[in-house]
Amino acid sequence: MGKKANELSPLSVSRLVQPGLHFVGGVAGLALQVSVSGARSWILRVSVAGKRRDMGLGGYPDVTLAMARDRARQARDQVRNGTDPIEDARARRSALLAERAAALTFDECAAAYIEAHESGWRSPKHAAQWRTTLKSYASPIIGALLVRDVQLSHVMRILEPIWSTTTETATRVRGRIEAVLDWATVRGYRSGENPARWRGHLDKLLPKPSKVAPVKNHAALEWQDMPQFMAELRKLTGAGARALEFAILTAARSGEARGARWSEIDIARGVWTIPATRMKAGKEHRVPLSPAVVDLLRAVPKFAESEYVFVGAKGCALSDMTLTAVLRRMKRKVTVHGFRSSFRDWAAESTAYPNEVAEMALAHAIGNETEAAYRRGDLFAKRARMMCDWAQYCERQATAVAEVVALHG
Repeated sequence: MGKKANELSPLSVSRLVQPGLHFVGGVAGLALQVSVSGARSWILRVSVAGKRRDMGLGGYPDVTLAMARDRARQARDQVRNGTDPIEDARARRSALLAERAAALTFDECAAAYIEAHESGWRSPKHAAQWRTTLKSYASPIIGALLVRDVQLSHVMRILEPIWSTTTETATRVRGRIEAVLDWATVRGYRSGENPARWRGHLDKLLPKPSKVAPVKNHAALEWQDMPQFMAELRKLTGAGARALEFAILTAARSGEARGARWSEIDIARGVWTIPATRMKAGKEHRVPLSPAVVDLLRAVPKFAESEYVFVGAKGCALSDMTLTAVLRRMKRKVTVHGFRSSFRDWAAESTAYPNEVAEMALAHAIGNETEAAYRRGDLFAKRARMMCDWAQYCERQATAVAEVVALHG
């Protein structure tokens, strides 16, 4: 039991300025501690389980004498009931700090998710798209909410207005919200089911995206028309025309062709090695270069100030619109990506090459997990023969068409 001193009045307590511990009475063990600097605070000296403990009750004068005595009585009641008031207060403070640490808003979680993953994404543009879509659609409704409080009703308020009008964007928003909420769950910022999940949940409330906005394939040229098209294309000058020709003959995606660097190309060996960072599947891809492509590359001018094969303004890579502009000049209502379909149709309908060789040429991911696990090679030799045949088909037929036109004239 702490020492019970004479009960001091508020005025007497205010006059205690001598450094040291001054017991003020009223409650056993209650004292005003005066530091050398002059700061004053309340201390309750108690015995817990036979061990003396000094418990802080707050600073004076913010905590008055009456308030200090009330707190001291409550603490002594806890001791009599078998509770250590100091440990109890410490546990409550710890729980409060933990609760505050876990109280992140959706916007804070979204920012943390993007920061954690963007180094593994293909380009800064992908991260920018994440930030833009979440800021535009999710933030106005759930951005300021604690992530643990995001419910199905909030997700539906985000998706319903855009599900039928901008379906593709809406599906991306939904997937990104789901990813952020999953991240928050794993990190311990929320619990329970993810209200943005599709299978077995939102698919019961919203129509399938394909039913609302049927998937439209990229407009493609019939493979039988490729010779005539290539003959017309070769009449055009400029980096855009050559980049489009390069993309067609290699069956590459537009971004892969436009971003081709001289350091990736070994003309002597006839190989273009696209690094994983520039591939959609995130895996390095070797492209065999046919003699026609090698001739094309040798004719392309090199610029000392640029690493790119096809150089745009200020030494940068060509934009996607540059290749689209070439097609518009030719008055062709097709897309750059559509030429990959033209190549695929040619391989399927006009050759005996196995399906997997054509799919590998297009750098498509293997859908069958078992097949993917066992396939170690990239079928390079077979693809090299196929790409030569593709180039020869375009070149031979294009030449024949040109000759016929000349004779007719």
